[in-house]
Parts: sequence; structure tokens; C-alpha cells
Amino acid sequence: MRRCVACRQLCDRRQLWRVIHLAGGGVALDRGMGRSAYLCPSPACLQEARRRRRLQRALRCPVEDSLLDQLEQRLLAGAAADSPH
Repeated sequence: MRRCVACRQLCDRRQLWRVIHLAGGGVALDRGMGRSAYLCPSPACLQEARRRRRLQRALRCPVEDSLLDQLEQRLLAGAAADSPH
């Protein structure tokens, strides 16, 4: 079980996005060794994390806007896959 940094809800870690502060420096998604923060794959949690800098605080390092944009693209891709054609 892991806690979302935005809404603070406990969830199975497979249901959350993992953001990692890599031991060698930098930030990555999903894989790697280092300090991790978890985020619900929801627009509200992503917006809250961006607005209040929750990932930066949890990881204790700067998080580029490009990484947050990648997470937003995942949301959009997931929404497009869920919508009926």
C-alpha cells in the first residue's frame, strides 16, 4: 500500500504512478532505484500536485514541468482509450 502525495489516499501501488528521484540524480517515471513518490492517475491529483508542488516536496528535489506534462499526456491517452468509438 502506498499513499498519493496529492489526495493522501492509501492505494495498492500498482494503481498509482511512481515518480522516482534517482540515486544518480534526475527524476524518472515507473522504474529505477531511489526515493519514490506516488500519485493517483486522476486529473484532480495531478492538478493538486502541480499547484502545490507535492512531488518536489516528497522527492526533495526539483521536478521539471516536462515530467508533469508526461503524466498529463498519460491521462489524456487513458481517457481516449476509455471512450467508446
